[in-house]
Amino acid sequence: MFGFGWGEMVVIGIVALIAIGPKELPTVLRTLGQYMGKVRRMANEFQGQFNEALREAELTDLQKHAEDITKDISNFDPMADTQKEVEKAFEFQDPLAEPVVPTPAVETGAPLPQIDVKLPDAPKPVTEKDFAVAKPAPKPKAKAAPKAAAKPAAKPAPKTAAKTATKAKTPVRKKTQAGGSA
Repeated sequence: MFGFGWGEMVVIGIVALIAIGPKELPTVLRTLGQYMGKVRRMANEFQGQFNEALREAELTDLQKHAEDITKDISNFDPMADTQKEVEKAFEFQDPLAEPVVPTPAVETGAPLPQIDVKLPDAPKPVTEKDFAVAKPAPKPKAKAAPKAAAKPAAKPAPKTAAKTATKAKTPVRKKTQAGGSA
């Protein structure tokens, strides 16, 4: 509570035991506990009153806000606003009244020059023939190549040549006269 550690509390207890004495120590500790309870109750009561004052302040703010909202809602009439907008949209102008003549935004003193440009020819109209599916042209038959011009196929390699090639790849051990390997 006050930032005392266990060691400091032991020192305070030993000093109190020596100063007060073992006979009066239990009554002093009980009185001290009663005072601590009173202090805690007063602190809790103060904290409760403070929280209650905050709640009341928040409630008054909420009541003011609610009153402002109800005033805004009471002035809001969507049907009247919609009716006014519809009336403006369908407002009838008298045709006999003075017509409104639009005025040009920029007046120039000189007339604009006449431009004569030939337009390109109009494209041909689209017909059903343009969308018809085109038939594929017949494929020409391939001519057979003459047999005499074909090259003869290569002959397979003889088996003996393959055996000698594999023998050349493996190392050969030479035998010495003593019968051991080199």
